[in-house]
Amino acid sequence: MTTLIVALLVLGPGLLVAEAHLPTYGVLGAAGIGALGAGIVLAVLESGGSLALALALTVPLVVAATALGAVAMRKALAVSRQRARCGADGLIGHVGVVRQPLDPLGQIMVDGELWRARRSWAEEDEPPPVAGEQVVIDRVEGLTLSVRRAELWEVER
Repeated sequence: MTTLIVALLVLGPGLLVAEAHLPTYGVLGAAGIGALGAGIVLAVLESGGSLALALALTVPLVVAATALGAVAMRKALAVSRQRARCGADGLIGHVGVVRQPLDPLGQIMVDGELWRARRSWAEEDEPPPVAGEQVVIDRVEGLTLSVRRAELWEVER
């Protein structure tokens, strides 16, 4: 019986750690909490304690671990729904300043970084933006940004 208790008490936290690193959507976490709870109940009963004592120790632990897992899962889902703030997707919509005229390729400064840029296809009929003019990033293609002139409401944010 001691081997089973030790196995459950080692398996429970192991499954909880695996849940944190694998996309199992709570299956391994629930199994880990169950194994840990069963191990505690068996350990208390094996050492001569009553079932009431075993449940008094196990139920609060299981409830707390389940609540912690639910909060962590809710926070993880909220973060996964947010728009990316870094990389190529994070640049779209940012306002930059033209450093070298965009005829056809130039450079713009965005968030303190110098990027190669070209005009958006929608503005190809208009004269290119000149140095110092503010532009908005529409698209990212590799290391080249596609930009258009910034409107007044985009600059004043």
